[in-house]
Amino acid sequence: MRQSFIAMIGSKFFQTMAGVAFLTAAFTSHAFAQVEVELILKKESLYNSLFVLQEGPYRTLRFGHKDRHYRESTYNPADPTELPSTYTQYVTVGAAYPQDVKHAAVIGMGGGRMTWYLSHYMPDLKVTAVELDPEIVKIADKYFDVRANDQINVVTSDGRTFIRRTKETFDFIIVDAYRGHFVPFHLLTKEFYEMVEERMNDGGVVVQNIAPSTMLFDHAIATIGAVFDNVDLYKAGGNMVAVAYNGPHREKDDLLAAAQAQQDKHGFRYDIAAMIDERVRTPEFGDDKILTDDFAPANYLKSVENHNRKWENE
Repeated sequence: MRQSFIAMIGSKFFQTMAGVAFLTAAFTSHAFAQVEVELILKKESLYNSLFVLQEGPYRTLRFGHKDRHYRESTYNPADPTELPSTYTQYVTVGAAYPQDVKHAAVIGMGGGRMTWYLSHYMPDLKVTAVELDPEIVKIADKYFDVRANDQINVVTSDGRTFIRRTKETFDFIIVDAYRGHFVPFHLLTKEFYEMVEERMNDGGVVVQNIAPSTMLFDHAIATIGAVFDNVDLYKAGGNMVAVAYNGPHREKDDLLAAAQAQQDKHGFRYDIAAMIDERVRTPEFGDDKILTDDFAPANYLKSVENHNRKWENE
């Protein structure tokens, strides 16, 4: 029998500001308003404290790090094709860009819902899903119904290590690895994107969700733009989804026609042709803001974290 989330974690947890924020988020965010929250699993891995919760009809995977907790994946067992997080819907717009999408890579599988969604609607697509934490791979299998099969290849590896070592190439690469609110820095540098470019087939595309609230947002977009000819941005429910590709800039009419053709062929639940209207002009940034392996502003980010922590406790 599942015990209540509060009973399993303990009341002391909720005496901290972060604990209160975690519980409040579960009760008040969009699809999760006013629902009962139950803990299904609490697991310590090498990288995180992992929580699988039932939040009303939704099953969620959360990561805990010190006194902060973040929702990483959301699944509706009664409606598996639903992607409750808006940005995950917009990541699929990348399927409109290549002429033919035969092989995709997902860096940062998590609960695996984007992996499952793409494989469900594109039965001829081979998907390589890369996840750092072996415990999350087990959780995705048991609680999120995402597991290796003839179509999905699950690789347990750091995303950058995988990109560096693999001999495979891809038409569609999704980078969705997060630690809390931040993308791990080694997945944001010019050197990383150069590796990604080497693994892309001609006409391929890389898609990455980058929260505009992060202090490194403009740096990240400038860095992607230093490697790829084009970076399109899509407004995605408070997030921004970046789509990077080489070759000529895709004009709206051309891209819309390509998206409609893919939509007609695959019947995606979330219409990728309708998403084209959410494309926005990418701003220009100076070369001095490009992130490289030897420029990691860790002290700067630490200062931001300390400032935010002070503000939360006032």
